[in-house]
Amino acid sequence: MTEPRWIIHLPTTLTCRDLAAELAAALARSLGHLNTVDFGETTLSEEDAQHLRYRVWCYARLPGGGRCGLRENHGGPCGATELR
Repeated sequence: MTEPRWIIHLPTTLTCRDLAAELAAALARSLGHLNTVDFGETTLSEEDAQHLRYRVWCYARLPGGGRCGLRENHGGPCGATELR
């Protein structure tokens, strides 16, 4: 049996989903060197509706390996490998 992974819920004072996504991107850029954090799986939720989550990044698998690092529901083809 594998050990469970842990999720860190980081509340903010932000009141706009776009701004919360920008903060998530800034955290990914500044802490991306840590291999213990899976930023590609980052989700957002409203404080009183934590059961309803919104993905920040597309994170679709790319041909040849890697994942798309563009925002969820981006226009055009997947292709960026760094989270933006």
